[in-house]
Amino acid sequence: MWRLFIHTFSEIDRREIDEQDLSRSRIPIALFCAGLSLLFVHYLKFNHVFYAFLKYIGGSGLVRSLGGYADLYAYVWWSCINVVGFVVMSLACIKWILKDDLKYYHVGWGSTHRHWKGYLALLSSILILVVLVTVFGKDFAEYYPFYRLAGRSAFDLLVWEFAYVIQFIALEFFFRGFLLGACKRQLGSNAIFVMMLPYLMFHFPKLWLEASGALLFGLFLGMLALRSRSIWGGVIVHVCIAVSMDLAALIKRGALF
Repeated sequence: MWRLFIHTFSEIDRREIDEQDLSRSRIPIALFCAGLSLLFVHYLKFNHVFYAFLKYIGGSGLVRSLGGYADLYAYVWWSCINVVGFVVMSLACIKWILKDDLKYYHVGWGSTHRHWKGYLALLSSILILVVLVTVFGKDFAEYYPFYRLAGRSAFDLLVWEFAYVIQFIALEFFFRGFLLGACKRQLGSNAIFVMMLPYLMFHFPKLWLEASGALLFGLFLGMLALRSRSIWGGVIVHVCIAVSMDLAALIKRGALF
């Protein structure tokens, strides 16, 4: 197994490290911008910020007008904040500060289809764990979905899952697109480990088992993103796992419609 890692890292280094690239300021600038993105998302994503914003623009009556869907719209706000912080701010850094080519940031399909076995293995192992913890434990069933009324109606579930999926696209672009793309030409496979730490820390508020798994999950997704030069395999894996966890939790609680 260790030899496989060494071989994969060596292959990534041979393909990605550009000895002619003299843009040595790219990494510190990108990491500073990444820090701003993380700050933006962390402090603006919360429900109370959404309610405060609504009161600022329309008073308490605007909040009351949302009725029983206020929390749902607060999660749409959360998803939008992720998009602005992780996608819009990162793209602005790439275009106007780094003045870099977007082709380095894994936004295309790349060779994702050639690495389907790796993504399937990662997806299968996590789904098996999801089934086990949902059936034999209560933490996950009580923790998911984040939106507690997701099982109230088809409308609640569809809007929630759409917002959930959009924020996963934003996450994958930020961690496996922006951070890896900015670092890989100087650091090669070591860019994966630069990305892994903030990715792990992003999971600290979650359950300990999920946060611990994020360390290995980030490693494998980073390797696959660099090999495929695409974020989309990671998006598919993340979405399948997240939706499956939500549905399994709702079914176990008997809360699906």
